[in-house]
Amino acid sequence: MDMKSLLKKFVETESPSHDQEAVSRMGVLVAEEARRLGAQVEIIPNQETGDHVIARFALSGESKANVVEAQDKGNILLLCHMDTVFPLGTLAKMPFREADGKIFGPGALDMKAGIVICLAAIEELQNAGGLKQPVTLLCTSDEEIGSHTSRALIEKLAQESAAVFVFEPALVDGSLKTWRKGGGGYRITAKGRAAHAGGDHEKGRNAIEEMAHQILAIQKLTDYSRQTTLNVGVITGGTVSNVVPEESFIEVDVRVMQPGEWERIEAEMNKLKPVLDGTSLHISGHFNRPPMPFDDMMSATFEKAKSIAAGIGMELKAGGTGGASDGNFVAPFHIPLLDGMGAIGEGYHSDREFIFADSLEQKKNLLAALLKNW
Repeated sequence: MDMKSLLKKFVETESPSHDQEAVSRMGVLVAEEARRLGAQVEIIPNQETGDHVIARFALSGESKANVVEAQDKGNILLLCHMDTVFPLGTLAKMPFREADGKIFGPGALDMKAGIVICLAAIEELQNAGGLKQPVTLLCTSDEEIGSHTSRALIEKLAQESAAVFVFEPALVDGSLKTWRKGGGGYRITAKGRAAHAGGDHEKGRNAIEEMAHQILAIQKLTDYSRQTTLNVGVITGGTVSNVVPEESFIEVDVRVMQPGEWERIEAEMNKLKPVLDGTSLHISGHFNRPPMPFDDMMSATFEKAKSIAAGIGMELKAGGTGGASDGNFVAPFHIPLLDGMGAIGEGYHSDREFIFADSLEQKKNLLAALLKNW
């Protein structure tokens, strides 16, 4: 398999999360490649954010008819997503290109290179005699916007598997991601009373002023000792400067690592009360992804992978991030889990996004070794 050519095809098939047809077109390409490698492919129709693709690869010598039944023989789930943050037309100003050992392009790092790595490793093992255990490749369509339509599918397939490998980018030094914070968010609306800022100022109730009190209270809930952060990242309100604003709203990002922290934050948020007479608050929010801690299971899983990698002359390193992934959904089931199995690079979600070209081969070799020896 020419990994760079396949990556070029994937990157040049733009697939922004909110464009159902675009992501589904990407799914068609993934399905074609998987079928070429002999997979039994299932398309999960999804009118919201694009179809999901499940490709099941049989053990060596098994027929396609038996591939589903073979999943109980130690199935490995490879978890990828096809959607990107880049709108259609980004290629015009950010074309796929290779220069100075780097490959640039929208979604190259996050995470179309990961899909290429999966397919290439499977093909390599097939050419070397076949898979020793069944493999399922799941490519979802909505990871970048919360995985709302794919979460149940991820959790179902994960619980049917002996291990789950997530092909989000590695850390820039090549480390796997062995811990991630969980995350959620809140939207808070403050209601006041509009009035003329000059003639009737005293009759107004300034919603922005009320929200200022709430912002200070919310930001104070951050506790670095518990690895908990809250960030008021969006604020809006009012119409024009000579009207006392009747409404203001904020969006709050919440990240937690320790058990019980989301419950603590939720309780504190629900205690928020208006400070100014004549104002009111509406609070809504939810926890989107649970934490992925570096616990005993993760430690044992990483050590096993590190030992296998050493057998092919590769030194694995462990790291973590405050960002979340679909691996967070798998963590609560205490299934062996490795994240950051994708390409190495920098600048994801920006016009600087790139992978180091040689990381394609490196990560393909790592995955092939893990699948062969797990």
